[in-house]
Amino acid sequence: MTDVNGPKVVVIGGGTGMPVLLRGLRKFPINLSAIVTVSDDGGSSGRLREDLDIPAPGDIRKVIASMSDVEPTLLKLFQHRFDSGDGLSGHALGNLILAGMTSITGDFYKGIKEISRVFNVKGRIYPIANENMYLKAEFEDGTVVRGESNIPKVNKKIKRVFYDPPKIQPLPEAVKAIEQAELIVIAPGSLYTSIVPNLISEEIKDALRQTNAKTVYVCNVMTQYGETRGYLASEHVEALHGHVGSSFVDGIVVHGQQIERTIKQEYEKELAEPVVCDYEQLNDMKVQVIEGDIADLHSDGTLKHHEHKIAKLLYNLL
Repeated sequence: MTDVNGPKVVVIGGGTGMPVLLRGLRKFPINLSAIVTVSDDGGSSGRLREDLDIPAPGDIRKVIASMSDVEPTLLKLFQHRFDSGDGLSGHALGNLILAGMTSITGDFYKGIKEISRVFNVKGRIYPIANENMYLKAEFEDGTVVRGESNIPKVNKKIKRVFYDPPKIQPLPEAVKAIEQAELIVIAPGSLYTSIVPNLISEEIKDALRQTNAKTVYVCNVMTQYGETRGYLASEHVEALHGHVGSSFVDGIVVHGQQIERTIKQEYEKELAEPVVCDYEQLNDMKVQVIEGDIADLHSDGTLKHHEHKIAKLLYNLL
């Protein structure tokens, strides 16, 4: 892991949105840290958790890949997913390497540090927990469901998410990174299953309340079925504030461009629509709106944040 002498920036999140930010930000002269969720219980991550009783490696793998500076072939190998083979099918090689290094070092976080060194990671990567933990959600109607992958399937309004077991000890290094940061970025991603799980331990809440850093949330461009259907931009922020118990978000970064009708129609099939930025409500909440042309149409037909544009906008906030 290489550290850079520069402003301390902490990115918090998981899923597919976080690596995009990190890929862009690692090219700037900053001291970069990533705090990553480990509550995924589906696919390869879920199987390894059950078999080996380790935190979910999938999101960590994506973050290592996005922050590393190695030969493209080695990166491709690390991200490779087997599509056949008894017992191997569905596993990403990087997940297996993380599981193997955890076994060698006897500790998930130590394993991440070793792999980060081998892959010449620019910055530091902290799993939100160093133990196997699951996520539970309570819905507005009082229903409770266990397991990150099961939460969106219920398709009811989420009241709160919490850990199982209820007391999770975050890494002291992650807490310290928040306390010492100059800029904290809450990454885009699944609000209740990729973002909020990083914010709900008491130690992290305290650090977010006390830090002097400017804290910005990079809002999702589209809503997500089963999590944020019909949510306005302010409701995303309200969910973050509600889980931390404090109005800790100083600014929200939104995609300030119109979205083409054909793209909207594609998203309508997934019961998703553009997140509407309700300026007045955000203003009342004392959350600064930061607009930019920061999303592009991806080759797979989805709208994704553009790694260089979003990184440049965030760097300019320092």
